[in-house]
Amino acid sequence: MQTATPVALLLLAAGASTRMGQPKQLLPYRGRTLLRHAAKTAVASGCAPIVLVTGALHEALVAEVAGLPIQDVHNPDWETGMASSIRAGLAAVQAAQPCAVLIMLSDQPHLTPELLQTLVQRQQQSGAPIVAAAYGDTLGVPAVFADKVFPELLKLQGQAGAGRLIAAYSETVEQVPFPAGLLDVDTPAQYAALLDGDAA
Repeated sequence: MQTATPVALLLLAAGASTRMGQPKQLLPYRGRTLLRHAAKTAVASGCAPIVLVTGALHEALVAEVAGLPIQDVHNPDWETGMASSIRAGLAAVQAAQPCAVLIMLSDQPHLTPELLQTLVQRQQQSGAPIVAAAYGDTLGVPAVFADKVFPELLKLQGQAGAGRLIAAYSETVEQVPFPAGLLDVDTPAQYAALLDGDAA
């Protein structure tokens, strides 16, 4: 699904997984790690360029995406929060002059290439500044941001992730249902629930 004007993708994986107690990006899932699973989903979306943003870990995460058409960028300021990873990722894709950027995380294992493609298509068809996934009472990532809101993404600070900008644009945000997005993998209990669900 390559589009005439590129839609870039940022795969954010810079956190230290403090609530998990070990690097959640490297947890096994369906015969590979959560990060490798997310990276292959990203590649299958058709977005390009794709940039993996690392932080607490770098070499181990880069090794997990070996052989895939993914750039990597290390965010030295990862400890300041997600905003710095978004800025680092956007800087890495600027040369491609994307018309939009899709932001996703490595801890939403039920994410599919089809959902990512739907987000991109909805944004391109509607011209909405933001198209976000809807799960529970949340509008959040994965989400597509049109180039006109890049300056505001770059202004995010500290722990503020893309969710803050999505909330600011709430009246004009297009939504794509993603009920499985309620399960992310932040804690040992959530990881156990993921594995139990797969085994069921």
